[in-house]
Amino acid sequence: MKNEVTPTLRWNGSAKDGHLKMIDQTRLPIELREMECRTVEDVWEAIKSLRVRGAPAIGVAAAYGVVVGLQSLPECTDRTHFDVRLSQVCESLASSRPTAVNLFWALERMRRVAAGASDLSSSALHERLLAEAQQIEQEDRAMCAAIGRHGAALLADGQGVLTHCNAGGLATAGDGTALSVIFAATAEGKKLQVYADETRPLLQGARLTTWELMQRGIPVTLICDSMAGWVMKEGRVDAVITGADRIAANGDVANKIGTYSVALLAKAHNIPFYVAAPSSTFDLSLISGAEIPIEQRPSDEITAGFGRQTAPTNVNTYNPAFDVTPAEYVTAIVTERGLIRPVNRETVTRMLTPTTARQGVP
Repeated sequence: MKNEVTPTLRWNGSAKDGHLKMIDQTRLPIELREMECRTVEDVWEAIKSLRVRGAPAIGVAAAYGVVVGLQSLPECTDRTHFDVRLSQVCESLASSRPTAVNLFWALERMRRVAAGASDLSSSALHERLLAEAQQIEQEDRAMCAAIGRHGAALLADGQGVLTHCNAGGLATAGDGTALSVIFAATAEGKKLQVYADETRPLLQGARLTTWELMQRGIPVTLICDSMAGWVMKEGRVDAVITGADRIAANGDVANKIGTYSVALLAKAHNIPFYVAAPSSTFDLSLISGAEIPIEQRPSDEITAGFGRQTAPTNVNTYNPAFDVTPAEYVTAIVTERGLIRPVNRETVTRMLTPTTARQGVP
């Protein structure tokens, strides 16, 4: 039975006086603590430092960040000054992380709402933007549920399922993307054994995915990233399912670093590799994954993770946060609209027409 869980993020109050409240994921699994974001700088820092992470959750947080960022304006602000501040807030939030496309999708959506409401006063538009952010959150919850429904049929009773990083409720406003498939399959009565990669260097699989699954009472076994191939070789894994942070027009998938390796291993062992992501994660302005910007993270995440030095001082490091899995290694993409299979430019275009995916957002 599903236990009561704390929402990943939620809005409290009105547009003028409210604030964004979210789980500080950097403290999990030891401590479940919520933090309050009352300035755009708070939201920017939360996204940048991974206090909130996962492409859909970042998009929702950014939408609310716009509302927070406009609170510093006086009540009588005219539309010209309001629009200038809106642009500043969106540009600031857009600089927090470069890879998760939902961030830019949500900010562009908020800009479009403002541009289409020129007849509203600044205060009325502020409330309208809050309503839009809340709508984005509600749509995200519905999206998670739909992905779960479409993906549950891919998993059979008694199977072992491997997942990488965290694509659960902590990464969205709802039940997640990859984990929503597992949650939905479990709700249908299927008994699954989940294997969670630890996901170096920030251990999102170890800290977050295992915590979520244990909260739901779903059997989960934690493994080191380097064990995935052997676990597959032993026949323990029947399917792999991950989330995504950006998907190009041809179906190439950017996700947490290590996903590409898992996809190659799944291919070598003839195991289906599924990706679960909403239509808002597709970036049809990019022809292929070669154009997806890859975020570089600080070196101390590798050399002194969680405060303990594990490498020589001043050693050179390379720390990309994401990698790109070519479409040819993806068995199917599970979206809120259904399955994309086989994964190629034609099937992606067909599923997303008409589309709400980001197209050419700067």
